[in-house]
Amino acid sequence: MHGRIRPALFQHWKEKDKDVLVYERLSEGLSYDEMMKKSKYCICPSGHEVASPRIAEAIYSDCVPVLISQHYVLPFSDVLSWDSFTIQVSVSEIPNLKKILLGISDDQYVRMQERVKQVQRHFVVNDPPKRYDVFHMIIHSVWLRRLNFNINK
Repeated sequence: MHGRIRPALFQHWKEKDKDVLVYERLSEGLSYDEMMKKSKYCICPSGHEVASPRIAEAIYSDCVPVLISQHYVLPFSDVLSWDSFTIQVSVSEIPNLKKILLGISDDQYVRMQERVKQVQRHFVVNDPPKRYDVFHMIIHSVWLRRLNFNINK
């Protein structure tokens, strides 16, 4: 289950709406990658871990991530404006998920998807590293935290 959010998603959306597809396990013959590539929005619930690979998978798929979390600090939030390319939904709003997504205009969605495409390069692992890839983003984040670290405390 990977946390408390997925049970709430299953309770409200599993097998209840043809537009909001929430699965515990994909049926044989369904491709996770293909489903994400065909989706406008990809639900990314946080779990027990610090980070979820689902966010990067959504970004790689040109899918606007729908982040559902409790107190989750997004990666590279000191650099990236997550509000410009994701939808952030509180756990209490899970029952209203479809209404929230339908309330997003086509123009707003297109802008968000374009921004998803722009931030993709920040989540790519290159060997050797390239400017602005995930290696450089991590190094930048470490550097910023070092600058904000006060030894005299």
